[in-house]
Amino acid sequence: MPDRISTLAPFRHQTFRTIWTASLASNFGSLIQAVGAAWMMTSISASEDMVALVQASTAAPIMLFSLVAGALADSFNRRSLMLTAQIFMLVVSATLTVFAYLDLLTPWLLLAFTFLVGCGVALNNPSWQASVGDMVPREVLPAAVSINSVGFNITRSLGPAIGGAIVAAAGAAAAFAVNSFCYFALIYALFRWKPEKRDSTLPRETLLRALSAGLGYVAMSPNILNVLLRGLVFGLSASAILALLPIVARDLVSGGPLTYGIMLGAFGVGAIAGAIGNSRLREAFSSESIVRLSLVGFAASAAVIGASSSTVLTAIVLLVPGACWVLALSLFNTTVQLSTPRWVVGRALSFYQTATFGGIAGGSWLWGVLSDAFGVSVALTLSSFAMLAGALIGLRLPLPQFGDLNLDPLNRFNEPLLKLDLQPRSGPIVNMVDYIIADEDIPKFLMLMSQRRRIRIRDGARQWALMRDLEHPEIWTETYHTATWADYVRHNQRRTQADAEAWDAIRALHRGEEGPRVHRMIERQAIPTSDHVFHKAHVDLHH
Repeated sequence: MPDRISTLAPFRHQTFRTIWTASLASNFGSLIQAVGAAWMMTSISASEDMVALVQASTAAPIMLFSLVAGALADSFNRRSLMLTAQIFMLVVSATLTVFAYLDLLTPWLLLAFTFLVGCGVALNNPSWQASVGDMVPREVLPAAVSINSVGFNITRSLGPAIGGAIVAAAGAAAAFAVNSFCYFALIYALFRWKPEKRDSTLPRETLLRALSAGLGYVAMSPNILNVLLRGLVFGLSASAILALLPIVARDLVSGGPLTYGIMLGAFGVGAIAGAIGNSRLREAFSSESIVRLSLVGFAASAAVIGASSSTVLTAIVLLVPGACWVLALSLFNTTVQLSTPRWVVGRALSFYQTATFGGIAGGSWLWGVLSDAFGVSVALTLSSFAMLAGALIGLRLPLPQFGDLNLDPLNRFNEPLLKLDLQPRSGPIVNMVDYIIADEDIPKFLMLMSQRRRIRIRDGARQWALMRDLEHPEIWTETYHTATWADYVRHNQRRTQADAEAWDAIRALHRGEEGPRVHRMIERQAIPTSDHVFHKAHVDLHH
């Protein structure tokens, strides 16, 4: 059994340590601002629906724009994208401070500002999460994801309480101002970071093609699809507690902004405990067991919070969903990263964020509407049943265990010397691979080619087909298309060490004296274009 990786192992890597530390200040400010925004909404609007929409307005941009941000993270310099996002959020937060100080905020204007902050988060998150794998070795990645959760929840445990005190003492504008200053540490750290450049002789993928490639990879990866569904259900149901917590603080326990901050702090303390114990729990329980226990813990907590009128009891109970929140979300995140090669990890994480934060945004709105109609206690009770239903989904669609697949590039592909002078954009390219297969090997060959089809399509191939020669039935031909020559090269460079097993097994079945024969062809249109046909007809009429 391999040695357990220490939770603190990522701190041995200076880049991770520096940026993680700077992120503490940024997260600290963000949570202070979140408290200010949520409590300000309770002051300027009597609608419980509008209060819940504060969280939804921050989560919605992550749902809407994470896919684009993920494609950008895989195609452009991640450090530059993170800097752009942080500077954008600094400008938005500073503007929000001015509007709050001048007493110009309305409920919808406040939601607009929180939406813009969410846009910055949407741009930042895929690049930041994908960069973690560039800062630490693969075996340390689960610990690094947990440490990120610890960092965020250290600030969650202190930031909201301090934010509540700031709001109570000096108003929401002061909370927004503190957040504006908290961006500077991370911006400075990112300016100093010099990540290793990813050199490539291929032209950068267009945004649409990058999105298509990411979608194709995720669609052909059952483990990732499973995580997306579970993340969506978790976000939809578990969002109830955080979305309705300002109303719980105001109505159920008759508190003020400091009470709300203390409750968020208790949630954060529980999250720290969950993150610290994450490694040991993964050793003792399966991934699916941890997710089910997290949802059950959330369900029980929501029911108790909905029935409680005690600040102390509610704060103590909030330790449980805090721990469950970080256990489930860090497990989802790590599973996606360990199931994805580096070339597409930003896009895979963006799909995960879209699903999870889409659930959070939709759930925040749903529980706010139910709270407005039936009261916060009823809404929390209903959410607990939704959480239990989410746990039952695991009976049919269990979450995969962390895989030990080696997703490093295979690096067996050498770009062939061509007799035609092709440009990277030349195409479409048609590829044919001939195999000679004995009759007794056909069942195994077909099973392996089914895996081969999934790998080909996952890595960008289109119109895959397998054909058998009618005159020479021992010859089987695999065909697939790529849009351009650059896409063909990119497709082959995406092959991972884990893919080699299937490819080697197929080659072992091939009975030819040499390896399978590969044909690379470019399509050429032999039919006259419509303009030429029209021109010829026009000339004939005049003759």
